[in-house]
Amino acid sequence: MEKALKRPERSSMDGRNRQFQMVFTGILTGLIIIMSFVPFLGFIPLGVINATIIHIPVIIGAVLLGPKRGAFLGLVFGIVSMWKNTMSPNLTSFVFSPFVPIPMLAEEPSFFSRIIKCLIICIFSRVMIGLSAWAVHWFFKHKTKLAPSAANMICGAAGSLTNTILVMGGIYLLYGEAYASAREVNVSLLSKVISGVILTQGIPEAVVAAILCAAVLGCLKKVWHNI
Repeated sequence: MEKALKRPERSSMDGRNRQFQMVFTGILTGLIIIMSFVPFLGFIPLGVINATIIHIPVIIGAVLLGPKRGAFLGLVFGIVSMWKNTMSPNLTSFVFSPFVPIPMLAEEPSFFSRIIKCLIICIFSRVMIGLSAWAVHWFFKHKTKLAPSAANMICGAAGSLTNTILVMGGIYLLYGEAYASAREVNVSLLSKVISGVILTQGIPEAVVAAILCAAVLGCLKKVWHNI
């Protein structure tokens, strides 16, 4: 009899939780789009560089909503990035969009190969933000006794570094010569240029992501437990 009485209450709680997840996924999706298109909203000035924070909603969504929704939010980030680089291209936008011509190239690669490369650099890298952040969160939650705030910081840093390393690594492997030409550097120095970007931009972005994710997730998890 007691079990029969408890089932409707549990079903109601599950229903509210699913509704909250759908609404929160929609909010994070909208946030990614707004941060991508509103000037300066997706960046934090750190003096010498501007740290990108557009990937932070992806990390937060992955930790709170799980790997599927985290991957979906990463997909949204990748699609928005491709769209923005297509509609408002810069010197290196060709690595993110197959519709942007590669500068200073005598023979353009096939459109099919451009699409594959774009899917790897622009889409796969961003989907992996959510999956890596969720995997790190799962590990620290189930396999260690690390404080949640510290685990959240590591999740933020891991997701951010996943984005930087996969994007810059993909550029190096798939568009090395063209990227070096666009940046006006010798191909022999490209590995140093890529490493420099990871160190000077990727590390500060990871630090910012760690701090923001720890703060935001700490607040949201308190609300989450009351749903």
